[in-house]
Amino acid sequence: MSHFEENVSLKAFNTLGIEARARMLAHCGTADEIAAAAELARSKGLPLLVLGGGSNLLLTRDFPGLVLRVENRGVTLLEDAPEAFLVRAAAGENWHAFVLHALKQGWTGLENLSLIPGTVGAAPIQNIGAYGVELDSVCDCVDALEISTGRRVTLDRKACRFAYRDSVFKHEARDRHVILSVTFRLPKQAPLHTGYAELRDALAARGIDQPNANDVSDAVIAIRRAKLPDPAVLGNAGSFFKNPLVSAEKFAALKVFHPRMVGYPQPGGAVKLAAGWLIDNAGWKGRALGGAAVYERQALVIVNRGAATADDVVALARAIQADIRGRFGVELEPEPVWV
Repeated sequence: MSHFEENVSLKAFNTLGIEARARMLAHCGTADEIAAAAELARSKGLPLLVLGGGSNLLLTRDFPGLVLRVENRGVTLLEDAPEAFLVRAAAGENWHAFVLHALKQGWTGLENLSLIPGTVGAAPIQNIGAYGVELDSVCDCVDALEISTGRRVTLDRKACRFAYRDSVFKHEARDRHVILSVTFRLPKQAPLHTGYAELRDALAARGIDQPNANDVSDAVIAIRRAKLPDPAVLGNAGSFFKNPLVSAEKFAALKVFHPRMVGYPQPGGAVKLAAGWLIDNAGWKGRALGGAAVYERQALVIVNRGAATADDVVALARAIQADIRGRFGVELEPEPVWV
């Protein structure tokens, strides 16, 4: 049975460490408990907020409804096919622990996504990605609960409408579905993705010229630990802004005035800019507003120095956006979900 609490602080349930309160909080360890909590919210007319690890979230206010914490567990090998493993993971599984478990079983393809905070259920919402790999490349389908009816539904990869740090779950499905599990198709002959210079350098520094999946995972973990703060020590939501996409013409024009600007050509002709480079070159690294600050070692991260409020974080984010717009004519879009 779900465990319900009333008038609960959510500070411990978001990695930014922002203080906000929920009218009700439900801890749900099974799919049936998730369905029961969603039904309770529906019957009482309460707004519903689904919460996993709270690592990609900015709480801007107290929540007047029911916060549903997805805490179901389980990883199952559904099929050992000639070309791929079909693996289902419950939404409440810790993402990084799942990646390490997969590697231990010999299921490769997730190694570049090591040490990304959050849960399995949050991964398709954001279409998480790192070092040349995005979740959509290995996602087979998503099982979800339809909130309005209580029905269990399955969305295949196409129905998830994955895009860069985006999916259907951030739009029309945001208040319609609760993700219960994700099924992954992990190719047995998946090529390793070591195209990013930072990753190649990390492998070379370890004397590895023919890496395996575990080597790639170890290198990614080392890189992330070196430049990103541990949320348990310094509150943060990871990368706070998406890397913006601009046209090739816009990028060429920017390069005239900023020759060292970083850009990655994308399919279709667009260029992905490095938001961290833009913020760093605008002089924001280490700057603070109230209790919120830009991390000294990675300009893409906004941190809570201990007493930051939601207003502090919002004010800092807005100031950065305005400055980048004025300097480069580029719009920065926040990556965390604002509630």
